[in-house]
Amino acid sequence: MDKVYHKEAFERASEAYRTAVLTAGIEEFSELGLEKANINIIAKKAGVSVGLLYKYFDTKEDFFFTCVEDAMRTLEDIIEGVVNSNDKILVRAEKLIRAIQTTSGADSKYVKLYNEITKVSGNDGAAELVKKVEGISAKTYNEFIKRAQESGDIRSDCDSAMFAFFFDTLLMTLQFSYTCDYYRERLKLFCGEDIFENDDRMVTELLKFLEAAFTFEHDDIKKFNK
Repeated sequence: MDKVYHKEAFERASEAYRTAVLTAGIEEFSELGLEKANINIIAKKAGVSVGLLYKYFDTKEDFFFTCVEDAMRTLEDIIEGVVNSNDKILVRAEKLIRAIQTTSGADSKYVKLYNEITKVSGNDGAAELVKKVEGISAKTYNEFIKRAQESGDIRSDCDSAMFAFFFDTLLMTLQFSYTCDYYRERLKLFCGEDIFENDDRMVTELLKFLEAAFTFEHDDIKKFNK
């Protein structure tokens, strides 16, 4: 059974209360992380008492993971809306890249919170958390790569699960590059100080990279190496 990080009282709370609590939690945790986030400040921003928060969650860590789940659902809705279309795979890839560029700026707190997950230690439920956070993306990307193979849209000799992992990792790094200070500076180091002034350049070059990966057959590689 999937682990539930909140108490039943949270499910019984009004939608307005749940939204206020999660919004305040996501903002605090995304900026300061689990360890430094202050429950008193979160409660004040949400307009609730600290006691009420502990009526909803056993620990600050449970509250953090509930916020992570909510943030990931927002990002996954964007992914599914693009990937489940009937467009060619590179068209869908372009839409995903542009969605990342847009949401990473407007909703950077969601990506920052995602980045905070990797900093959490001592969590015995790591495998369960990974399933919750990454499960939909892993399944969605795997299935849409398989469909592209079946339709002849991309190379037939690739392992769809491995390609799904590589594709997701590439997009995840792109998300961090638009939101997290270290990764932003890293991107500027590789691609120039003006990289954030030209989104189309990023889209064009990344699509070239993906097109080569998706369409360069194994036999072509052997010919290339001769």
